Amino acid sequence: MKLAQWVNGRLLPLVVFSVLAAGCQTPKVQGAAAPGAAVAASESVPARIVVDAPLAWGGQTRCGGASCRLAVVEHEEGFLAVHELRGRSDRLLDRQPLAYHPDSAVWLTDTLLAAAVEGSMGIDLFRIEQDRLVRVHQVTVGFSARDVVVAPSQAGRQRVLVTPYSGSEVAWVEWPEGNPAAATVQTQHWCKTPWHPVHVDHLPGVSGGGFAVACLDGRRVVALPDGQALTEPPRVLATFPAVPRQVRPSPSGRWLYVALETGGRNVRINMANGELQWLAGTPNGSVSVAPLADDLVIWGEDSQLTLQRLDAQGAVLETRGLRTSGFSTGLQLVDADGDGQLDVVVLNSSGTRSDVIYGPLWEHAKPRP
Repeated sequence: MKLAQWVNGRLLPLVVFSVLAAGCQTPKVQGAAAPGAAVAASESVPARIVVDAPLAWGGQTRCGGASCRLAVVEHEEGFLAVHELRGRSDRLLDRQPLAYHPDSAVWLTDTLLAAAVEGSMGIDLFRIEQDRLVRVHQVTVGFSARDVVVAPSQAGRQRVLVTPYSGSEVAWVEWPEGNPAAATVQTQHWCKTPWHPVHVDHLPGVSGGGFAVACLDGRRVVALPDGQALTEPPRVLATFPAVPRQVRPSPSGRWLYVALETGGRNVRINMANGELQWLAGTPNGSVSVAPLADDLVIWGEDSQLTLQRLDAQGAVLETRGLRTSGFSTGLQLVDADGDGQLDVVVLNSSGTRSDVIYGPLWEHAKPRP
């Protein structure tokens, strides 16, 4: 693939967890001041490090003990890499080659991870042994895999959801714990180009949670409640005039935030009644989102993050910004340095570096008019 084919991190020939966030320690909730309260922002450059990760289309950080580990795919290089984040430093542990165009990676346990790969049309499983990546197994799902996320499973079993780079077919992959060679694959049709699914605790009109996902080419957000038969289609939560790129829930589960790629607006969905609130955005649109609180949110954009404090009706009370090293398509909130403050790991799908920006994020961000 030529880099000239890129448009906003997508390919012209194809129309297109965090990741599930895990913290090293119980973090302090940031930006808890009353709406409109004046919070002094630091005039100095926010504390950060950069991680060598060329065209990082996806990955996940997992924390435990005194350090975190970042698993990240290098999309054009064709590698899975694992970095150790200790304190405010980064150390590459290992890199292993994958087939053409790996797109995302997720931790299944502290030592087991999976990478979604377009070229191999499935997921590759690796184990960490003595800080090295050891290939365990490969599971084919029958389509070019874009995302892989952990799904709820029964005791003694492991289960993941795999979504496509393009098309509407998704796959549920399940195997007995410790025996991925016995994996079974069930497919289901969702919507056009479902990217970046996330498990949520609350869904409108049902008791309990399920998976929600942004459908890029379908221009909608759909959800599949836990326990719903795979023969039944997902429920449509909302449709849009612009491309939704990512959805993420607020910490309480009250809101589902939706990053819209164009149009200068974003959206949040009330997960109690399904009502929409339209949110003023930046002219170039947003491609990722990470809510810090119910009414405090971070939007990922081209070379920057936009932080917004909102009121109960969705009006923007204050806006701040943080610079990044590329097109910021992946955001994950973790306590990467163990100081009790939430930090943000930013995966950039353009350029050669990703960012770890240390908190408190709102206080470090620069006020905007």
